[in-house]
Amino acid sequence: MLDIKQYTTNQKDVSMQKFKKQLAAAVSEAVCKTAGDNVCGADEICAMLEYPPDPTMGDIALPCFRFAKLLRKAPPAIAAALAEDATIKSVDGVGSVNVSGGYLNFRISDGYYEKNVIPEILEKGDGYGRSDIGKGKTVVLDYSSPNVAKPFHIGHLGTTVIGHSLKKLHEFCGYNCVGINHLGDWGTQFGKLIVAYRKWGSEKEVEKDGIDGLVALYVRFHEEADKDPSLNDLARAEFTKLEHHDPDNIKLWKWFIELSLAEYKKTYDQLGITFDSYNGESFYTDKMPEQVEKLRSMGLLKLDDGASVVDLSEYNMPVCLILKRDGSTLYPTRDIAAAVYRKRTYNFDKCIYVTSSQQSLHFAQWFKVVELMGYDWYDELVHVPYGTVSIDGVKLSTRHGNVVLLRDVFEAAIEKVTKVIDEKNPGLENKKETAEAVGVGAIVFYYLMNNRIKDISFRMDDALSFDGNTGPYVQYTYARTCSLLEKSGEIRGDRIKITSPYEAELAKELSRFSETVLRAVAEYEPSVITRYILAVSTAFNRFYHECPILSAEDEDVRNTRTALTKATNTVLHSALPLICLKTPEKI
Repeated sequence: MLDIKQYTTNQKDVSMQKFKKQLAAAVSEAVCKTAGDNVCGADEICAMLEYPPDPTMGDIALPCFRFAKLLRKAPPAIAAALAEDATIKSVDGVGSVNVSGGYLNFRISDGYYEKNVIPEILEKGDGYGRSDIGKGKTVVLDYSSPNVAKPFHIGHLGTTVIGHSLKKLHEFCGYNCVGINHLGDWGTQFGKLIVAYRKWGSEKEVEKDGIDGLVALYVRFHEEADKDPSLNDLARAEFTKLEHHDPDNIKLWKWFIELSLAEYKKTYDQLGITFDSYNGESFYTDKMPEQVEKLRSMGLLKLDDGASVVDLSEYNMPVCLILKRDGSTLYPTRDIAAAVYRKRTYNFDKCIYVTSSQQSLHFAQWFKVVELMGYDWYDELVHVPYGTVSIDGVKLSTRHGNVVLLRDVFEAAIEKVTKVIDEKNPGLENKKETAEAVGVGAIVFYYLMNNRIKDISFRMDDALSFDGNTGPYVQYTYARTCSLLEKSGEIRGDRIKITSPYEAELAKELSRFSETVLRAVAEYEPSVITRYILAVSTAFNRFYHECPILSAEDEDVRNTRTALTKATNTVLHSALPLICLKTPEKI
């Protein structure tokens, strides 16, 4: 038989994980009594445990359908038999067991929260919910990566905040993370900009207007090229000169990058984002020939209408273009060279690319090419796609000026928060910083509430609505816990006694933090954390309105409720930055 105590001795597991492992071990033992030893392991059963959609049914549910063939019984009969098993009933934390069809539902006892969950959070503080699954492992994350000389618009928000959230989540789980901003700093668009600048621009005007001046020139180029297509030939010629290191073009190109980065960093500062590398496409120009030659020597390159391609028809994909007819490189060539460089430089265990789902085929193609080239780390490359953003259903286009600039959205949100603060808390210290934290947080929270693959039709009124399930709501909840704790006394972890269902409900939500983080990492899904933060905030506010905290007459009750406030504060303090939100203590 399986030794339950031996199975649950890992002290790094947090309280809810410990409970689920103990429960799974007990169920495994009960099943093995009937079906024989080791036919249904505790790990397998632990993975089967789920949370009922209706919390009135219980806190944790075990579907018994998988046991039907093994035990040769109907799932309801299996659930009924397991409900009477003494080993299962004796698991620390099981308050009650009931059967609903083929499901075995468990209610966690208040005593488990009192003895395990709340004291653990108080003891671990900011260490609560963390994991060491990434210890000794390196993750490279390629995200944000704007095209130089184009401003951040609302469409850039996805790759930027999803990517940084995944970086924070992996760091929270012990991984060494390398954030790379793979700037779009190469390509024919620079030939267009050079032509436009020399025809219609001036250094004084561009210095004054910054990236806006570059965008105006880029838009004008396309307007003029529609009337005079020969401008496109000029642009290609200027980019060819750039590729051959023409000093005047190189100087202009570097200037365009400098102006662009100055603008981008303003947005990154607002979001609290930093990168370890800004190596863009141009960085890999001298690293591509090695990979092209490797493809050629392996017989993988084939000519197709003069272009060099890798045939992927065997894998139900179109050919992967490596070289154009004129010998110039393309995105797959650069991405392959970049991946090889990153593996050699960082020896990553995972290299994550956060880009639009519209690029899914591109990544599938060059990932397959990397595999065919014999690189045994091909399966460490991960594409994390996200849905597109439109404005009321209209696709964004910098070329045609159809964009909503991210800085304008942030400014509108900050202005709205500032007005609210002026009305409700005019004497607030650090008002400007707080308004920025809450305003920017409102936009980020609005975006990350959605599953990342979902397409979003951006509506400014919705993004700036602070009513209901919003960023300001969860940040205000955190600030409320800070205010309460400022007025509280010492908290005793050994004098906790739950007396209200609102206390138990809040403790239950707090107990799920670690496994929620692990799920978000496994699914590359920040919205899992966003919705969890919302659930914690909702549970806390119900508790706050129904249970007097500092004014509770009984000392142990007051201590318990203060402890729950501290535990909520701790979890929100850790969770909010995982989705790029700041934690202002006063709003």
